[in-house]
Amino acid sequence: MSDDHAAHAISAYGSVINETPNLDRIAAGEMRLNACFCTNSICTPSRASILTGTYSHVNGVTTLDTHMDNTLDTFPKRLQAAGYQTAMFGKWHLGHRPEHDPTGFDQ
Repeated sequence: MSDDHAAHAISAYGSVINETPNLDRIAAGEMRLNACFCTNSICTPSRASILTGTYSHVNGVTTLDTHMDNTLDTFPKRLQAAGYQTAMFGKWHLGHRPEHDPTGFDQ
């Protein structure tokens, strides 16, 4: 999964700014969302919503400076519990302390 991509930055959506062959391959053979709406477009709250499947007022991450409580239920934790290997690479932006560091990831 990859998040926070503007449609105008992906060539599958007609971008002339970037070439995104791997995302284009997924769009051509799997899924392309042509009528999708975002209820939370700010980086940190958006990531918390994706991970928890809940709105910001439920998961508590409402601003760029709000950190996520890593005891919240997330889809990586559920995948891990079901026997899948999980990993997270890239920016976290949800806080760095024992109570905020990523959980539910093998790597």
